[in-house]
Amino acid sequence: MSKQLQSSYKTIAAVAEGVYREKGSKFIAFAIPVLDEEEIKEKLLEIKKKYYDARHHCYAYILDYDQSTYRINDDGEPSGTAGRPIHGQLLSKELTFVLLVVVRYFGGIKLGVSGLIRAYKEASRDALENATIIEKYIKKKFQVTTRYESINSVMNILKSDSVTIRDQQFEMDIRIQFLVHQVEAEAIVGQLEKVANTEVIAMD
Repeated sequence: MSKQLQSSYKTIAAVAEGVYREKGSKFIAFAIPVLDEEEIKEKLLEIKKKYYDARHHCYAYILDYDQSTYRINDDGEPSGTAGRPIHGQLLSKELTFVLLVVVRYFGGIKLGVSGLIRAYKEASRDALENATIIEKYIKKKFQVTTRYESINSVMNILKSDSVTIRDQQFEMDIRIQFLVHQVEAEAIVGQLEKVANTEVIAMD
């Protein structure tokens, strides 16, 4: 039996914040939607620059539709007390393409391992509770090339609700770039390839 294609994923619509206080320490959490590791580096630099006087800037992130790319960072806290509980909150909400950073201002009293784990977990949870979680369709990009005599047949296929046309070029031939929901891609491409004088290629 073939593996069923994943059709969608969960992420957040915009930046959200959370806060947790214990024994004088303040934990400020930021949940940030991101596209890739390059953007993550930029967002981390922004937060470290803005909150330069904080003791720790701990974080976790998850990327890719199947949540296969992730990283956790304790930033000087005892191993497993910060990055792991932050990551755990992302997993509990089944989120991806999200960076979750918790900035800690030390209050002078040590919290211990269990206290730290609880603090980073609760700050992270608060940020995600304040976030708007959205579901997005996984889409694939294609380019179809056809001739003028076949354009009506091509456009009828591209009228599908699962298709979004991104670009059209009318020259000697007609080239159309479009996005289609991953689960519908094989069927749509198959229909297009049956149209005379029509070629379809996948794009990155």
